[in-house]
Amino acid sequence: MDKVVASPEHAVADIEDGSTIAIAGFSVGHRFATSLILALREKGTQGLTLVCNSLGDPGATRGQILAENGQVKKLIAAFSVRPGTPTASEDQIAAGTMEVELVPQGILVERCRAGGAGIPAFYSPTGVTTDLAKGKELREFNGKPYVLEPAINVDYAFCRGYRADRLGNVQFRGGSQNFNPSFAKAARCAIVEVDEIVEPGEIPPELIDLPGIFVKRIVKTTQVSDGKAWRRPERRPSDKARLYNDKPALTRAGIAKRAAALVKEGTYVNLGVGIPTMVSNYLQERDVILHAENGVLGYGRMVSEEHEIDPDIYNAAGQFVAVTPGASFFDSVTSFEMARGGWIDTVILGAYEVDQTGSVANWSTADAKRGGIGGAMDLLSGKGDLIIVMEHSDSKGRPKLRRKCSYPLTGKGCVSYVVTDLALLRWDKDHFVLDEVAPGFSAEEVMALTDMDVTPASVVKTMA
Repeated sequence: MDKVVASPEHAVADIEDGSTIAIAGFSVGHRFATSLILALREKGTQGLTLVCNSLGDPGATRGQILAENGQVKKLIAAFSVRPGTPTASEDQIAAGTMEVELVPQGILVERCRAGGAGIPAFYSPTGVTTDLAKGKELREFNGKPYVLEPAINVDYAFCRGYRADRLGNVQFRGGSQNFNPSFAKAARCAIVEVDEIVEPGEIPPELIDLPGIFVKRIVKTTQVSDGKAWRRPERRPSDKARLYNDKPALTRAGIAKRAAALVKEGTYVNLGVGIPTMVSNYLQERDVILHAENGVLGYGRMVSEEHEIDPDIYNAAGQFVAVTPGASFFDSVTSFEMARGGWIDTVILGAYEVDQTGSVANWSTADAKRGGIGGAMDLLSGKGDLIIVMEHSDSKGRPKLRRKCSYPLTGKGCVSYVVTDLALLRWDKDHFVLDEVAPGFSAEEVMALTDMDVTPASVVKTMA
């Protein structure tokens, strides 16, 4: 039983127009099945439905190059567009030529896992209070509402592994399992691109992450990664403060540092994309274990020097990180079991808006077809504290602390703390309390820059 095929072109040769393809991979482009994606672009197959985390940035050797080539008719993903990153897919979505189904990240992998397991549907707590639950069946269990989610099955899956044997047994490395196992199981034909192909028996049985029964074809990659391209530029320097009333507020790094001080000892913590990722730099020597949705438990500071970078060790934002003693790796299904199951003690996320009911909006500024849910809704369906970190006003100077969120909700009545570049707010039963303000600012100034109703503490302190 030899599942090795001669080339990526041979591996995709029978993919027909109208096929549904799941493309595994998480954030960092060099750990996608780039050889298979390029081969499919050259083949020119039309009318594709893609299931993926996101299509990626312009020109990225991910699903985006298939969209640029006019091959995609439908997208099922956790991210359809990203702010400030114009893409061919965004133009097609806006024009109505690409259909979109946005799915929370953890539900996306769970729907594929269910499809591979022969389970047609399941009930989930994720997104119950959001626009994504509209039109879906709701049912109560033990007094809590849950939404019915259908399984996903696909024709093909493009996966990327570290190595495989000729029987189709696959080993992943580090945090690069992510969506691969669940996508492979959901597929009629899973094709796995690997760095190395070995003979049966050369991979110890306990290191096989995806048994060959789920894999139809194995192909060796033809794409070589450039280590210099692994490092991702920061959109805005973390040490550049915004001005309010002609005075500097905290920097983005300062926001992260203050949020880190709210984290309790002996806890498991998930950090979102953006400012939250910087929190890891301020948790050194703390009794805290960090969790990432791509499948890492126990990572530390971000690393940027080439000699420190391991291409398979990165956080949910695609930033390379160091691991801590006792770290473990797993797939995204297991990662979101930890989130929805209530095992995560604290979640730290960025946001577009927080309102005075403790609700948060952080995934879309338009509608349910154009945005990036990521794993936020799954993370909020757990029971831990939620710390929101963000700048006090948006790029147009409008308050982000509002009486009512104007954007689609990510979660309702779920915020525990808000840390901005001007203030620390704490949720107290039914309202927010202003506990601290940035150096050089008064409580009155900060409240004047805030749209929501806030109660100042009896003594408002200065943020460290």
